[in-house]
Amino acid sequence: MSVAARVSQEMGVKLGHEVGYSIRFEDCTSEKTMIKYMTDGMLLREFLGEPDLAGYSVVMVDEAHERTLSTDILFGLVKDIARFRPDLKLLISSATLDAEKFSDYFDSAPIFKIPGRRYPVEVHYTKAPEADYIDAAIVTILQIHVTQPPGDILVFLTGQEEIETVDEILKHKTRGLGTKIPELNICPIYANLPTELQAKIFETTPEGSRKVVLATNIAETSLTIDGIKYVIDPGFCKIKSYNPRTGMESLLINPISKASANQRAGRSGRTGPGKCFRLYTSYNYMHDLEDNTVPEIQRTNLANVVLTLKSLGIHDLVNFDFMDPPPSEALLKALEQLFALSALNSRGELTKTGRRMAEFPLDPMLSKMIVASEKYKCSDEVMSIASMLSIGNSIFYRPKDKQVHADNARLNFHTGNVGDHIALLNVYNSWRETDFSTQWCYENYIQVRSMKRARDIRDQLEGLMERVEIEVCSNASDLDAIKKAITSGTYTDDSVALFVQVA
Repeated sequence: MSVAARVSQEMGVKLGHEVGYSIRFEDCTSEKTMIKYMTDGMLLREFLGEPDLAGYSVVMVDEAHERTLSTDILFGLVKDIARFRPDLKLLISSATLDAEKFSDYFDSAPIFKIPGRRYPVEVHYTKAPEADYIDAAIVTILQIHVTQPPGDILVFLTGQEEIETVDEILKHKTRGLGTKIPELNICPIYANLPTELQAKIFETTPEGSRKVVLATNIAETSLTIDGIKYVIDPGFCKIKSYNPRTGMESLLINPISKASANQRAGRSGRTGPGKCFRLYTSYNYMHDLEDNTVPEIQRTNLANVVLTLKSLGIHDLVNFDFMDPPPSEALLKALEQLFALSALNSRGELTKTGRRMAEFPLDPMLSKMIVASEKYKCSDEVMSIASMLSIGNSIFYRPKDKQVHADNARLNFHTGNVGDHIALLNVYNSWRETDFSTQWCYENYIQVRSMKRARDIRDQLEGLMERVEIEVCSNASDLDAIKKAITSGTYTDDSVALFVQVA
């Protein structure tokens, strides 16, 4: 969104006219649009309406090294259309790319190396492995602050918990040192942080003080913060992994890849020469880190991928031209799950229910929930639940100094011993009753931005329901009907086995 805004400003045109963007649940384009920025997921959905992308003459896939799920499927699809559309210009770009591998995959495509405008970066390693990287990061921050010339610090940590811990310890230590050291402004950035606090990382650092940004790997590629001269890289990040046998997804802390380490180091050389302090040895870097991150397609639930490809008319998934094929076990599990949700029949063909589910840019379980709500006459409520679930876990805000208040506020939505799904419905309905009040969100420790996003998603879902001819009807008093609709979406063979075990 910010790139589209900047380009439209530089071209002197209004955003949404000649230059626009398209993200999930938000389309800011018009008939005039010549340049369109979109997420990889949205480009994938473009194929549903236009399998040969006839409306586009140039397609550029950036940050290809990240190998997200949607990007990997896009590679197979754009490679196919590039063969029968010689007029289509296809650019695959990235700062840290295994260019030879990509060139071979795209029928020996030519490679262009464009020199970057990056400043030199000094990389420093530890002499011996660190026992506790959190402690090492705190010591390094204070050492840089006391001994190094002016310049802001960027520290990469794995998640909210670590960021809050480092934030607390740093504040305690700097308070203890008082006026002996210059002021240190601590700015955390992670997904669950309210927007107004996130924006603090971009504020100009006051004269005579230093800013330290504590970030997750969101700051690796997505954000560029001016004034960063020092990067501290402990060498870890959280990676989503999926076990097809149990059907469970989990976020695990893993060592980063060399590509990520180089990307992190480069963050310090954006506005001038910088330094990167790696909290691991050069031997670790050379011998223990993988060259590239494992592609997401090999470590995630593929149900959505299979549904999308089936709706595009690609039935032979085993022989689909993946750059790195996913495990056959994960493909099989996805087919089983879609069969259990009635999206596929016994021959693996898309059913009428499956075709309706594919219209929703949601997890197949949530799509099935919405489709099933028609039968139980509670589509209005199920739509609210699905939109609340789509924004992830960033609804409730739990500040460290007010955890008890935040927990009590959250418990108010669980009155009547209801589960999480109904509690989310209660949150949305209460917010709607207060006429979408921002003050109400603050009082109940709920993130305003997340709620506004849920409202936008809900509006989009309403439009999509018209498209698949599902009538929007409310049945708020019948909680059993709502629960039946939820269960029909979240039912799989695993859940049945689980109920049997519990019984």
